Amino acid sequence: MGLFGKKNKPSENAYAVVTGAGSGIGRSFALELARRGGTVVCADIHLEAAQETVDQIQSTTSSNAYAVQCDVGKAEQVQALAEQAEQLMGHDVTLVINNAGVGLGGKVDELTLDDWQWCMHVNLWGVVHGCHYFVPKLKQNKQGGAIINVASAAAYTAAPEMTAYNVTKSSVLALSETLSAELRSANIRVNVLCPTLVPTNIMKNGRLPNRYSGLADQLLMNHAFTTSHDVVNLTLNNLDAGKLYTIPQPDAKLFWWLKRLSPQTYTRLLGVGYPIFNNYIKKSGAKA
Repeated sequence: MGLFGKKNKPSENAYAVVTGAGSGIGRSFALELARRGGTVVCADIHLEAAQETVDQIQSTTSSNAYAVQCDVGKAEQVQALAEQAEQLMGHDVTLVINNAGVGLGGKVDELTLDDWQWCMHVNLWGVVHGCHYFVPKLKQNKQGGAIINVASAAAYTAAPEMTAYNVTKSSVLALSETLSAELRSANIRVNVLCPTLVPTNIMKNGRLPNRYSGLADQLLMNHAFTTSHDVVNLTLNNLDAGKLYTIPQPDAKLFWWLKRLSPQTYTRLLGVGYPIFNNYIKKSGAKA
């Protein structure tokens, strides 16, 4: 039955590669996989941040972990990561988590092409590169494997003023669904994570219009219905259970079902609600 039969769980004792492992959801994935007995390669564009995650793993578990610098938007660096990960762990990779991402907001006529390229470089090409270089390796080991792609509820909510971000995350969702169908016969499981707000640095470190300065902190403080730790546990458990989608929060689930029950009505409601949201922003006092 391969590596992941009925009794085996891909999140346990994994040989895993996690991108964007220097903070937020990526760090939580790395820590939890280590707690579940895994060996983890922590990849991040900032080597120091990746090493901090490794240090936390080594101080709290007996698992092995390694820090690697990697810009996931650059194909040659992800190719090198795939080779280096096997060498560092001394074992075939069994789990890949394409997590690295950036945040971008703004109206479609405000965004520059540089904004689009910056967002797609990480959010889309980073996942494409991760799948391109790791899927063949997962198939070659003939024991199966698993992939988790971190998307967002933005993949299906189509919120105004999030055009480029929505496009990249909806692409990750489509890619994950396609991979799930293609790789099932190869005993490779796929899960795609689609959360709404999670307390991470993605909004703080993203590119947001000045009118939204300070809003990110307000939203994360008052409207984040979960933590990165809880999201990660749920995602790994869903992967073990063979589920394709992880929709962690109540609001994420609500949007998911509204969109599917009546896509046209949902889109019209967005158009009606958009001016109300803008008015809220003005009254909230979010200023540059």
